[in-house]
Amino acid sequence: MSVRKLKPITPGQRFRIVNNFEEITTNKPEKSLVVGIKKSGGRNNTGKMTMRYTGGGHKKKYRIIDFKRNKFDMEATVKTVEYDPNRTAFIALLEYADGEKRYIIAPNGIKVDQKIVSGENVDPSIGNAMKLKNIPLGTVISCIEMKPGQGAILARSAGSSAQLTSKDGKYAIIKLPSGESRMILTECMAMIGSVSNSDHQLTVSGKAGRSRWLGKRPRTRAVVMNPVDHPMGGGEGRASGGHPRSRNGKPAKGYKTRKKNKTSNRYIISKRK
Repeated sequence: MSVRKLKPITPGQRFRIVNNFEEITTNKPEKSLVVGIKKSGGRNNTGKMTMRYTGGGHKKKYRIIDFKRNKFDMEATVKTVEYDPNRTAFIALLEYADGEKRYIIAPNGIKVDQKIVSGENVDPSIGNAMKLKNIPLGTVISCIEMKPGQGAILARSAGSSAQLTSKDGKYAIIKLPSGESRMILTECMAMIGSVSNSDHQLTVSGKAGRSRWLGKRPRTRAVVMNPVDHPMGGGEGRASGGHPRSRNGKPAKGYKTRKKNKTSNRYIISKRK
């Protein structure tokens, strides 16, 4: 996995750093696992804008991903590693022994023709999926369920991973990418290895137009608004805007918004940094 810097032959390329996409093996997705996806432009069912700064963007199709990995004890062969416009990680196309094809989130280091499997007593090697109770302590994992059978929720974005630190009865203690240590039921599934495309965070878009291609519209800073539009707006000249806060007045930059009596607090061993 590597990135490259382009020659500054245009202003948009001067600072651009692009992904080499060395791991990608094809640019055509599996037709049976692709569905259309509609854009809302930030509007709800009545046409009212409920999300600002979204709209436009290149046309995309959604790839159906298998987050549950519930085809147990059947070996699958990695056919391709592909780009997915809907997520930061790469995806891998698996073909099972019975002929069924499924997409999964590609782990770091996965290769075409590699054999992977999910189940109770499988080898803890990269790409395999198994229950937390069967994974050795200290293993780097990703695509972790929070409830048995729910499907992967945690550590799914490019380069992210968690670590299984200990087991205590029916719970496993996992150190998450945020730094939080948390108890999760040992019956939950997880994939061995970290998520692919770890250099995603090193890329630089180079120009505003590339954000438009991704469906992001220009964002207006709060301090340049009028008082009617934002608590930080108004003032003569370039006023700083007072205390940083959201549009509805909730303080930002350090103010904790998590509820003190949240039910899941009991499962958190140590909070994120």
